[in-house]
Amino acid sequence: MHLSAAENLPVRNAVPALRTALDDRGAAVLAAPPGTGKTTLVPLALAGLALGGPPAAGKILVLEPRRLAARAAARRMAWLLGERVGGQVGVIVRGETRPGTRVDVVTTGVVLQRLQSDPELAGVGTVILDECHERHLDADTALAFLLDVRAALRPDLRLVAASATADTGPWARLLGGDGGAAPVVETPAALHPVETIWSPPARTAAPPHGMRVDPAFLAHVAGTARRALAERDGDVLCFLPGAGEIARVAGLLRGAPADVLQVHGQAPPDVQDAVLAPSARRRIVLATSVAESSLTVPGVRTVVDSGLAREPRTDHARGLGALTTVRASRATAVQRAGRAGREAPGAVYRCWTQAEHDRLPARPRPEIELADLTGFALQAACWGDPGASGLSLPDPPPPAALDAARATLRALGAVHGNHVTDRGRALARIGLHPRLARALVDGAPEVGARAAAQIVALLSEPPPRSAGDDLTATWRALRGPGRPADSHAARWRDETKRLRNALTPRSHTGNPPPGGDTAPGGRGDDAVAGIVVALAFPERVARRRGSGYLMASGTGAVLADGSALGGGRPEWLAVAAADRPAGAASARVRQAVVIDEEVARFAAAPLLETAEEIAWRDGDVVARKVERLGAIELDAAPLRNPDPERVRAALLSGVRVEGLGLLNWPPPAVALRERLAFLHEALGEPWPAVGDAALLERVPEWLAGARRRADLRRVDVAAMLRGLLSWEQARRLDEYAPERVEVPSGSRIRVDYSQERPVLAVKLQELFGWDAAPRLAGGSVPLVVHLLSPAGRPAAVTADLASFWREGYKAVRAELRGRYPKHPWPEDPARAVPTKRTKRASGRV
Repeated sequence: MHLSAAENLPVRNAVPALRTALDDRGAAVLAAPPGTGKTTLVPLALAGLALGGPPAAGKILVLEPRRLAARAAARRMAWLLGERVGGQVGVIVRGETRPGTRVDVVTTGVVLQRLQSDPELAGVGTVILDECHERHLDADTALAFLLDVRAALRPDLRLVAASATADTGPWARLLGGDGGAAPVVETPAALHPVETIWSPPARTAAPPHGMRVDPAFLAHVAGTARRALAERDGDVLCFLPGAGEIARVAGLLRGAPADVLQVHGQAPPDVQDAVLAPSARRRIVLATSVAESSLTVPGVRTVVDSGLAREPRTDHARGLGALTTVRASRATAVQRAGRAGREAPGAVYRCWTQAEHDRLPARPRPEIELADLTGFALQAACWGDPGASGLSLPDPPPPAALDAARATLRALGAVHGNHVTDRGRALARIGLHPRLARALVDGAPEVGARAAAQIVALLSEPPPRSAGDDLTATWRALRGPGRPADSHAARWRDETKRLRNALTPRSHTGNPPPGGDTAPGGRGDDAVAGIVVALAFPERVARRRGSGYLMASGTGAVLADGSALGGGRPEWLAVAAADRPAGAASARVRQAVVIDEEVARFAAAPLLETAEEIAWRDGDVVARKVERLGAIELDAAPLRNPDPERVRAALLSGVRVEGLGLLNWPPPAVALRERLAFLHEALGEPWPAVGDAALLERVPEWLAGARRRADLRRVDVAAMLRGLLSWEQARRLDEYAPERVEVPSGSRIRVDYSQERPVLAVKLQELFGWDAAPRLAGGSVPLVVHLLSPAGRPAAVTADLASFWREGYKAVRAELRGRYPKHPWPEDPARAVPTKRTKRASGRV
């Protein structure tokens, strides 16, 4: 047995206090940094298999957020006992069921399924929620359900929330409930000092964009790993955001004087075992966030941190979800750095600057704020709380995301009103995202149970990006001659078997599905795969449009350069995976199947509709009968005798969109509108407002009998404007805002109301003898006079003619007299005779 060495781990000192807390309160929070033994020694101690204490009643259930961590923890505990997994320590994860007699390590997803069918957790005495600080959605949900079970069914059920951070307050309050915060048992970190080395790239790298990470930055990370290997002793643990980046850096480290191991959720079990076992050779371990706290890698003295992590992002309006690359939080950076100080003093090489570090977010966002909540909403509905309002969650679900999730469940027939349906419970039992469960259940009668299981397994266990974007080709390769034997293929086969077994009369709301590889009706591979994919994602059925595609959701989509689907530009696609990079106008197709319209109509039948469309389009009213598949137009024909009210509404929409310019505005109408606008501005109500917003409110009154754009040009706008005036206002219009003003020369000059103040532009000589221009709006607004030269050019501006004659005229006269000597320029204009002629013409030579 190897247990004696493990019993010296730091957490041993916390076990007595933990036992006492559980005996007294039935719940506790265990704060123990990574590497102290909380994941492996504590369950064995509570089970009476370590540290000599009495065994707790019932089985110990350890909840892990990831399959990789669950398998690793179970193997480690079994190894400490000198056994194989399946003896006293077991593991239950999707695709692997080997229960133990005293301890079971399970994923949170598995325990959620068990709680739905066995809420009392028969035979279980203690549940340990490991790594609760990581805030995975399933872990938060499992804790909420367990608190319900403890309150209503199993007051004897003991709960432990195990966290690798000191932020224990929220967990203590949740577990304590109305009785006050649960006890917190802390284990001091047994970390050696870790030196921080800031190692940013020499040249600024492009920031991550969606799933893309600048290759130059990954080359810098690889170079930093080589540097750490040369400058430090022991193994190097390098954190990267995902499997793709790990593979790229591994290629760049080829030839390094160390074994290069890749650890991520898709890594095969033998690689996981090799990472978790001591090695005589030096190693560079390239890992995702799974190695932050869930796994302890022996021999590590140095950490190289890329500073990047992956978070889910969901576009609820378009049904698109994807992972995106983000800067890791300061808390995550601390977790990662701590890996270097487990066994001896170590160092962390951070691939960014200290200034950048200070600007990082304090901690990562909980998954419930970011993820697609459809699965969560189905779990809550099956639990009897469709709105999740009664669940004791660390953070509530965002209302908009939960509404979108419930709408999806209604479309799948999983819920009706506020109640889960039998179909919904059947979908939940399959242990998949509800969309995939629906595709399995409804697809099996159409394409055969085996084919449906194979395609859904491929959607559930996505192939590596190197497999390309043609999902049918990947499916053929996995099941055909010379099929691959890699870890993905093994997981796909295991998942296919599990799903095939799930298709039984007990989990199916219809007839038992047919078996075999041949689809009913002799459909080809593309049709088979397309039906299943479209059943899972009907709003992602896409039709060619221009250089790209239009999905039924209304989102544009494009194929990647060099796409295996691009040959011949297929007319229809069933899109299995797509994301929308930040700032991109269209979604990017990552996996799809070529289909035809018949498959699209069948699989996305709930989106089919025929409707009468009467709308403003392309500058006129369009009335037609349209058949659509969501946003995709399938067929259209002109509509005879359309509803006049809907036609009128479309015309009104057109005017509101394109503006009042659609109406005919002859100069008299424009002038009248300007006069009315002046009076409204000068005198206010009851003179009517005639700005765009005000007139658009009146436009419905003007459209009687109009059926198309051409009819709008026949509207008598001037008459409509006059119709806004009362009898008294109409009588006073010419008095308050005259269209023309008679000047001393006898000319009737038009007033310009388009300016900020009304303007009378007239030749200066026509105003001789006039000491004041008339005031408008009942004498409240002076008329601004633009005095023009004989050539009609501006010479002066005034609102006070008497003052101009006294003070300004002399200078203007001197200038104009030289330019226009044939015109009269009297010294006393106030007494002169007005004229619009030259001296000769007026008899004053």
